Amino acid sequence: MGTRVVTRRHERSIDKGLLPTPSDSGHERPVTADLPPAKKKPAFADDNMSNVQRPLVGIRGLEFGYEGQPRLFSSLDFTLYPGEKVGLLGPNGCGKTTFLHILMGLITPFGGTIEIFGRLRRHPRDFRDLPGQIGLLFQDSDDQLFCPTVAEDVAFGPFNQGKNSQEVRQIVRETLAKLGLSGWETRITYRLSGGEKRLVALATVLAMDPQILLLDEPTAGLDEAASLRVEGILAQLPQAMVIVSHDRAFLERLCHRVVILRDGAFVPYPGTDDPSLHR
Repeated sequence: MGTRVVTRRHERSIDKGLLPTPSDSGHERPVTADLPPAKKKPAFADDNMSNVQRPLVGIRGLEFGYEGQPRLFSSLDFTLYPGEKVGLLGPNGCGKTTFLHILMGLITPFGGTIEIFGRLRRHPRDFRDLPGQIGLLFQDSDDQLFCPTVAEDVAFGPFNQGKNSQEVRQIVRETLAKLGLSGWETRITYRLSGGEKRLVALATVLAMDPQILLLDEPTAGLDEAASLRVEGILAQLPQAMVIVSHDRAFLERLCHRVVILRDGAFVPYPGTDDPSLHR
């Protein structure tokens, strides 16, 4: 894919003011793996969200498949409420990543209705206001990172949101510190390891402070300490999230509810039941 999802590319070059100065170094305490663990929650929350809040995302009867292949989604329904963290499980090739891309407007479904932030999204142009409001972490970090340095990659989104250089510099510093990456501003992105790129890619999404996070395998390629660090950070964030992962224990600890994408529809996690789920 090769590009980050943004509203428009900012024409201003990212100046050297984003990079750390001698007075900056040493003042940020990196976040380490001793962050408080994510609060233990059941796979499905029984808090009657649907009775008190309007969903941020409402999907009904979604239909989609790739040419020459079996249909991925058949009458698929889904809702996401403010502050809700939903885990998404399923075998390789079942459509988990495709589902996230449809929510961003990167793929157009055959049928069904998509309502996001109270507005129906029928055509590609209807999704143009979503970048920045929804943050998508791509499955492949190389699809997300394209600037020479870490600071420039993390700054790209905030600049496109209209932030000035001083604001962006602070956002970059604080976002990297949250992920335990203080002092990484001048590191060359393409020289990072796969796990290091994963953390920087997550930083590019968090730097925009979106209302919804769509995270495709956020802990893939991370060692245990880094994975726990990311889990602790996500647990403390107030945003609604859809999190794709093959790590069931990670999703159970972090999410309010977990669903499995099977035979073109979402089904409850085994041994649980949730009346808000629809086929």
